[in-house]
Amino acid sequence: MSLPRLPRVVALGGGHGLAVSLKALRRVTDRLTAVVTVADDGGSSGRLRQELDCLPPGDLRMALAALCSDDHVGRTWASVLQARFHGDGPLGGHAIGNLLIAGLWQQLDDPVAGLDMVGDLLRTRGRVLPMSSVPLDIEADVVGLDPLEPDEVCTLSGQATVAKTRAVVQAVRLIPDRPPARPEVLNAVREADSVILGPGSWFTSVIPHLLVPDLARALLETKAQRVLVLNIAPAEETDGFTPSRHIELLAEHAPGLTLDVVIADASFADTDHHLEAYVASLGGRLVTADVRARDGSPTHDPNLLAAVFSEVIDG
Repeated sequence: MSLPRLPRVVALGGGHGLAVSLKALRRVTDRLTAVVTVADDGGSSGRLRQELDCLPPGDLRMALAALCSDDHVGRTWASVLQARFHGDGPLGGHAIGNLLIAGLWQQLDDPVAGLDMVGDLLRTRGRVLPMSSVPLDIEADVVGLDPLEPDEVCTLSGQATVAKTRAVVQAVRLIPDRPPARPEVLNAVREADSVILGPGSWFTSVIPHLLVPDLARALLETKAQRVLVLNIAPAEETDGFTPSRHIELLAEHAPGLTLDVVIADASFADTDHHLEAYVASLGGRLVTADVRARDGSPTHDPNLLAAVFSEVIDG
């Protein structure tokens, strides 16, 4: 008797949010593709991006580390990728994995080929792709930046700046404003059984995927089930936003987007009595569950999230 076919799943995001989603999803399927934002301009990634004129490798590195197996070899490689050089010299603060990825890009002159090589080396359960062929910048319209003029609309530039702002973000855009999507990403989205968006920093990791025209079109046209994972609690850039506002922001940045399932931690969903109606307005159903990390931090527990994914993901 043949075994049931595992679902083809594409997960979109960046940073820690995508990493925890991938750790959960790899317990559900190994037919997994991670699509990662490429707008990071801070820390080690920002330095390498500026010096080598390359895609920022940090979020791609985190996705690769998240897809490493749970055996001793996998955990060791994940730890090596994430480790950073000490000291105040030129290497100080750089993640080992960032240098490995950037070095392979120089040798191969193809970001996807370099990432595939790292994935083969690490024996990852799935593939990691950049959402665009070129490094991107994020601009945001915010209000409340100047306490003396709280209603004035200002512009902030840079992923690192937008992610940490205490002003109220109203909208974001990418520079260049019509960046090319990787063809491998478009193919993966079109062939997927399920597409997962979120969790993560809403304006700098989640919404950017909807601002790449070809990728946004593929997300609208795919026959895959569209699943949104809400954050456990508002992050810095969405401080004070309700769950419904998170849904509303997606709709504002991607007119025509529909959702099949929205997964929300019960504690966050309970703060908003309008959430189910907002989800329904985009064609979806709300699934609430206890998916928060047991240590009380505002992150998802991969095992708890995996249990929800196994119930809602179409095979």
